[in-house]
Amino acid sequence: MKLDEQTVLVTGAGRGLGSAIARAFAAHGARVVVNYRRSQEAAEKLATEIGGVAVQADVTDADQVDALFATAEKHFGTPITTVVNNALADFSFDGDARSKADSIEWEQFDSQFRGAVKGALTTTQRAIPGMRAAGFGRIVNVGTNLFQNPVVPYHDYTASKAALLSLTRTLATDLGPDGITVNMVSGGLLRTTDASAATPDEVFDLIASSTPLQRVVTPEEFADALLFFASPWSRSVTGQNLVVDGGLVKD
Repeated sequence: MKLDEQTVLVTGAGRGLGSAIARAFAAHGARVVVNYRRSQEAAEKLATEIGGVAVQADVTDADQVDALFATAEKHFGTPITTVVNNALADFSFDGDARSKADSIEWEQFDSQFRGAVKGALTTTQRAIPGMRAAGFGRIVNVGTNLFQNPVVPYHDYTASKAALLSLTRTLATDLGPDGITVNMVSGGLLRTTDASAATPDEVFDLIASSTPLQRVVTPEEFADALLFFASPWSRSVTGQNLVVDGGLVKD
């Protein structure tokens, strides 16, 4: 399917990176479902601007995800064909305040694994029947370059995204015969999202100076890469992880 033929669910789209992703798909004519957990006002404003629909749901809750899909499918009259798993459990990229190796608690890991892995699994499982019926589906997961280059050791967040990459590849193998591709786009620190707002300027400057492009990637630039995995140009690409960080990590 071309982008303007697709119905796209972007989780955690009420603010930050998710809103940039929603705008990118809408700019190419896609029907966009703006999922949010708490950012109702921002999500509804965005949906109005881009001609989409805002739907509240905690994507780690299967019943709420069922209701999300039912509402979106009724609104647009078509199944969701592309899912972007962007929703992030509460987290702040503040290196000075991060939990260190000798003090981090398992509950922090559990929160991140629920948000990243359970959230993606729940939305993917709910999307599979509609995608199988259409003979087409695109799952794009949002990852991080930190498990390849842990310049700041965010233990819980990084471990959860590494697990999400593994799930990306096993799902790609399982769902490929159904015409469903599963890929990941991994970024570094983005300038700026709500999660990275606490990051000191000197950290942004250090990362920028370490990249070939000599700058930090913006949410809009990152969103562009997700369009590729949903587009016809990626029809033979699955189980892959594309790093979009200005060349900091070369994998």
